[in-house]
Amino acid sequence: MVEGGVGREWESEVGEKRERGAMRSKGLGNKIDDSWKPPPPVGDVFCQLNDEVLLNILRRLSPAPHYALVCKRWMRLHGTLRQSIRVQDWSFLESGRICARFPNLTDVDLSLACIVTPQASKGGSAILLTHQGLTVQLNYDAVDPSSIERCIEEQQLSPAKLDRGLKLLADAYPGLQRLCVVDVRRGNYFGRARTMSRSLTKQKSMKTPTRTPESDKKGSDKKGSEKMGDGKDEKGDASPLDLKNLTLGGGGGKDGTMDSPATPKTGIQFLTMKTEETGIASIAKNCKVLQELDLYQCTDETLRAIAACENLQIVRLIGSVTGFYHCTFTDIGLTIMSHTFRRLVRLELSGCEASYEGISAIGKCCVMLEELTISNKGFYEGWVAALSFLDCLKTLRLEGCKQIDRNPGSLAHMGKCSAIERLHLERCDLRDRAGFAALLSVCSVVKELEFKDCWGLDDDTLALTVPCRRVRLLSLEGCSLITTAGVDSVVQSFKELNRLRVTFCDNIRDSELSPALCDRFLTLKEFSWRPDTKSVLAAGLAGTGVGQKGGRFFRKS
Repeated sequence: MVEGGVGREWESEVGEKRERGAMRSKGLGNKIDDSWKPPPPVGDVFCQLNDEVLLNILRRLSPAPHYALVCKRWMRLHGTLRQSIRVQDWSFLESGRICARFPNLTDVDLSLACIVTPQASKGGSAILLTHQGLTVQLNYDAVDPSSIERCIEEQQLSPAKLDRGLKLLADAYPGLQRLCVVDVRRGNYFGRARTMSRSLTKQKSMKTPTRTPESDKKGSDKKGSEKMGDGKDEKGDASPLDLKNLTLGGGGGKDGTMDSPATPKTGIQFLTMKTEETGIASIAKNCKVLQELDLYQCTDETLRAIAACENLQIVRLIGSVTGFYHCTFTDIGLTIMSHTFRRLVRLELSGCEASYEGISAIGKCCVMLEELTISNKGFYEGWVAALSFLDCLKTLRLEGCKQIDRNPGSLAHMGKCSAIERLHLERCDLRDRAGFAALLSVCSVVKELEFKDCWGLDDDTLALTVPCRRVRLLSLEGCSLITTAGVDSVVQSFKELNRLRVTFCDNIRDSELSPALCDRFLTLKEFSWRPDTKSVLAAGLAGTGVGQKGGRFFRKS
């Protein structure tokens, strides 16, 4: 019994020694223990923190674009914190990498990515054209507006790429709140599609036996078109409002589309495409919380496609830009927009063909509109009178207006903007005194008048502002035709004026100030007086010795 017990004890001790030797030898050869992990570096304390703690730390740091250079973990966490992005390469969106890299985006700017700028040749330098943040590279033969627009169209994305990218964006970010995009589909195909639709309409009218000259004389064209449901207006063109009902002859499908999806679509097929098939319509359908929208190359069809966005509050629509691209929207698009975007607070219209009907429709439907910016290139006569429908309008901006309104109508029939507080005119031609007087009549209760770099603003034109008795702020910048006497008469007439800014008005002299005007300056709460650029330069160089005749820099030997 004792010998047997001793033998078993000896065997157990030998077995334990073998196990300890195996454990010591484990990991020394080619076999690696998966459960073993190297200890974290002594200086890297972030490895011991989980993702939630590290995210809280990154949120409190200043925005830095170099988080991705630290490690993949920091790049992944920083991508979840990023909410706004400005895409410059369309392939980054179309490939889906943007969804994996930034999953929580709410603000996307695609304006730069919609134009593919070719690389400059090695032997020469590129000619760049920039307008409102958009930059394109011009060819050496682009010398007139038509060749420049043709060069820009060649560098824009194809319509198919635009739709694919916007559909991917709409599916990946249903919580998108701001979007900036160029509707290149309209810029490339709208003009040619309109021409093709007109030619097809003429051929159809010639082959239709029901249309007779007698019926045309009786004025039954409109009734006949309504019965047929062909969606034509009085001129025979396809109306943008009935664009969804148009079909293609000989398309092969029941809905007028092409049988083969791989077949590239022409301009007329894009014009007659259903709104559900476009990328912009996908944005309107999926992104229900979209609040801010910037649309370049906007048309009536674009406004119809985006009509499903009911929560838009800030909208910027840019149509034609002289020397850059030509694509406009009319009263039809503004009417569609006004009936859908009822929560608009801020609206900017540039390069459109609007008139009294479009502005009045906005005023009747968009009852929450508080700020309106207009560049009235292409505006028709009588649009100023429609401003009286904007009951809640507080700020009105006119930028780059060559002519305000040629025929505004009688001032006695002009309405009033009862809530207007600020009227800002920048780079406007005020030599049209009839339009300027009509604008002041509508905005007679304005409290802030601001003029910046306006042409034709002399003493007589400035005197038209005297009936605005409630003005509290008067700002004059870059108005070189105004004299000291003109400023004196206007300032004395504004009894409630408490803020005055006069900057870079070279025709105003300090020596011509009257004692009454100087006494009025003492009662102002805010006073900025830098009328003469030369006096400002002399005051800045005082005591430096620069500008003196034969100063210390040019002493004779």
